[in-house]
Amino acid sequence: MDDVLIVGGGIAAHTAALYAARAELKPLVLTGTGLDQLSTTSLVENYPGFPEGVQGPDLVDACKSQAKRFGARYLPGDATGLKPVQGGYEVVAGSSYRARTVIIATGASARTLGVPGEKEFWAKGVSTCAPCDAPLFRNKTVVVVGGGDSAMEEALMLTKFAGKVIIVHRREEFRASKIMQQRVLGMEAIEVLWNTAVTEVIGRAFVTGVKIRNLQTGQAALLACDGMFLAIGHTPTTAWLAGSGLALDAHGYIPGVVTNLPGVFAAGDVMDPRYRQAVTSAGTGCQASLEAEKFIEHRKAAGTYEVAASR
Repeated sequence: MDDVLIVGGGIAAHTAALYAARAELKPLVLTGTGLDQLSTTSLVENYPGFPEGVQGPDLVDACKSQAKRFGARYLPGDATGLKPVQGGYEVVAGSSYRARTVIIATGASARTLGVPGEKEFWAKGVSTCAPCDAPLFRNKTVVVVGGGDSAMEEALMLTKFAGKVIIVHRREEFRASKIMQQRVLGMEAIEVLWNTAVTEVIGRAFVTGVKIRNLQTGQAALLACDGMFLAIGHTPTTAWLAGSGLALDAHGYIPGVVTNLPGVFAAGDVMDPRYRQAVTSAGTGCQASLEAEKFIEHRKAAGTYEVAASR
């Protein structure tokens, strides 16, 4: 039985692994077989310590290498279940792994349209994060897809850099709060296309436009733009926790670093529906690891810590 088992392969997981490894807890990290969101990002200009920016995959790899340097162990595997066992928890990821504490850092995936060109131009004009990428579109034309508060926030952020922001929304009214609607509709730099859907993303090396269709008339058109920002929500990677007893909020997120299960902690986008930034994910990874270390020390002090058994 390990002291710390971390589930996830993004910057939150690697930060948690770094702190746990430096505390000599020899963490085991189950990274999953897919890419985390940061590894699909190109230039990251808002992570502290990189004045010229850093490529997303390079930042993730550097964090992982740093954790491994202090003794963190890594295995690939997609988690499919979590359950309590004597002295801790068991995570199933092909094989079964047991630990006294578990840190869940499985992230959240941005919802996409599923239209042609969307995957091809991901990080080449297609984005889900205005705070991350807005400066790349200075004086350019960008499209925002969505109608909720997130879409309004993305659009307002983009107006600080882009020359024109066009919101494409499937309905004839926004779902966003009234105050957010008022802010957006009062901006001269923002145009709204109601009852409209994006049907294709086109471009060469980068996005040059999107094909749209009016859902009332069926009329199709080509909308020239330099980028498209998706703001249609995120899905936290928590389906694998069904039946575990771990409390989730109404949207499937883990509500906080410290969970309702003693010894189980959460970090990164899986527990953060608001900020979703690399730096905040790293911060919660640190918090989760420190909480796990404290939990183990309390068990030792209480005499309930058991000698680790080899698997």
